[in-house]
Amino acid sequence: MKNNVSADSLRIFLAVLEAGGFRVAAKRLGIAPSKVSTTVSQIETDLGVPLFLRSTRSVEATEHGRKLAEQIGPLLASVDLAVMEIASSTDRVRGRLKLNVPGAVVPDILPPILSAFHQKHPEVDVEVVVENDLVDIIAAGCDAGIRYGAQLARDMISIPIGPRTQRVSLAASPSYVAAHGQPKGPADLVDHQAIRFRLPGGSLMPWRLQRGEEEVRVEANPSLVISVNALDSALSYARAGIGIIGAFENWCEEDFRSGQLLPILQDWWKVLEGPRLYYPSRLAAAPLRAFIEMCRARETNDTPAG
Repeated sequence: MKNNVSADSLRIFLAVLEAGGFRVAAKRLGIAPSKVSTTVSQIETDLGVPLFLRSTRSVEATEHGRKLAEQIGPLLASVDLAVMEIASSTDRVRGRLKLNVPGAVVPDILPPILSAFHQKHPEVDVEVVVENDLVDIIAAGCDAGIRYGAQLARDMISIPIGPRTQRVSLAASPSYVAAHGQPKGPADLVDHQAIRFRLPGGSLMPWRLQRGEEEVRVEANPSLVISVNALDSALSYARAGIGIIGAFENWCEEDFRSGQLLPILQDWWKVLEGPRLYYPSRLAAAPLRAFIEMCRARETNDTPAG
């Protein structure tokens, strides 16, 4: 048996195990699938044991493969951490940070966070990719993502970013209310004109209202349907008097203060968990670690004492 298996080869082996397949691992690593397959086969030859059970539909680790991963995983993580600590031992953080975010955080939550991050780390280039589906951020070439209440993969860590909770408000312009009146309860909404969002899968985003223990789902008749990818421009249609819109309260606060929009059925506004930053559990590069640290610091500062 040869003992010349390199650390790089073992990292490829771990990537296949974590990804559950050779092609997905290759995409995440940015190398050819043939390179991944050849590397794993060479490791098996050098060690003299099979590491994976392969079929046309799946790849599963053998007992030898699982035992190898358990032993080398912490060791390689320690090596990576040591290298990164030396590389980032100065106060200057450089590189690229690519975030995959939903349109809901673009208007007001993300700008102040990125502004503070840029002031602290001006040598980090930030790219924001706006998508509303839950995506494999590694396969998409992103360092981290932001989502609302999504079921995250087992190998992901998430932390709050922005407000811990957000209320979904209903709002309409004074001209619309003057022409159509205020609904008295959720059942009245079906008789009103509505501005609705269409999800990437094709369905309309429902209105979910809640008062105490009572929760109601309303499918209001849309007078205007807007792609969820155009969330940041939707309020302009409500201001124009086209209909009632369901949107996060923090989006509407300035319009409520100025009187451009009026709150509708305010005691039925549902509270949702705020957005979360999610990222792989593996060790992060310096730009992402700096971004995580800043988000955690902001969360601590924004949390009331007591």
